[in-house]
Amino acid sequence: MELDPKRLLILRQIADAGSVAGASRALGHTPSAISQQLGRLEREVGVPLVDRTGGRAELTAAGRLLAGHGDRIGQALQDAARDLRALGGAAAGPVAIGLPPPAITFFATTAVHVLARTHPDLAPRLVESGRQDGLRALRLGELDLLVIEDDQQEPTPLPNGVEASVMVEDAYRLVVPHDWPAPTDAAQLSARPWIGAPAGSPRQLAFQRLAAEHGIVPSVEHTARYRFAVYSMLAARLGAAILPAHAAALIGPGAGTVTTLPVPGTYLVRLLRRTGPWGAPPAVRAAAEALQSALLMTSERLAAQGLTEGEPRVNGHLVDPSEQAAPDGQGPPTATP
Repeated sequence: MELDPKRLLILRQIADAGSVAGASRALGHTPSAISQQLGRLEREVGVPLVDRTGGRAELTAAGRLLAGHGDRIGQALQDAARDLRALGGAAAGPVAIGLPPPAITFFATTAVHVLARTHPDLAPRLVESGRQDGLRALRLGELDLLVIEDDQQEPTPLPNGVEASVMVEDAYRLVVPHDWPAPTDAAQLSARPWIGAPAGSPRQLAFQRLAAEHGIVPSVEHTARYRFAVYSMLAARLGAAILPAHAAALIGPGAGTVTTLPVPGTYLVRLLRRTGPWGAPPAVRAAAEALQSALLMTSERLAAQGLTEGEPRVNGHLVDPSEQAAPDGQGPPTATP
């Protein structure tokens, strides 16, 4: 037996209206069309579904059974329509955004104000997060978006159910304390103190490439997680350091000298978003757009003040490493489940 779900919906409407005429008015069909569909359903199941002996159409036991299934079908259709509206509807509700401290300082707070103006029903929440704890929170659903500092040559693999885009692309710069002689070759900095970075961080990866290329072995290697600590260590003349170009341009007077020596690799700021079969939810998309807009506004302001090397590479056309094929043709790197 193959039942037509549309006829079950008609039977449910007859039950709700108490008559064929009432069902026809609710569904926008003629009473005869409703009666014909009901008759076909009764022939399909082989038993009466509506008792017509009284003045009111009353469902039989079999009719009530099938009307219950029709009710569930109707509810499922309503749920599907609601989900579809939510997919393309206005952004609303809470959205949790994980960021490293530099991102909070430079543009994330601006993004909150942008969202208050453009999406007043959205409730953004900023969470200071490092890369590893942020990735874990993203996997567990505790964060909806995560901003990370990354490296083009050795990018962070994405967890399942996460997509990414590049917010900033920048070069690395080699910086030395202001009272050091400007090196003409990076090898001259071997046996000198360095301001390093945590293992696996973009600055540490860049230093490893530079050290391998020039045979650099530090006499001592301090460790600074964020650029604010690097600025302080440079001002205290504790060693040379590698910074993204935009961060190197913000070093205060007398704190350090930005050299012209090339550093292999490319620094990235990436925005990771939780997604699903239909893409990122509206709230996540709205928050991502606000973060990118706020970053662009901040970068343009710094460029106008002469605090960056040039026009910032901040736009929606940068290609994320996850969209690039691996050298062996097997696709972009992904995290293990």
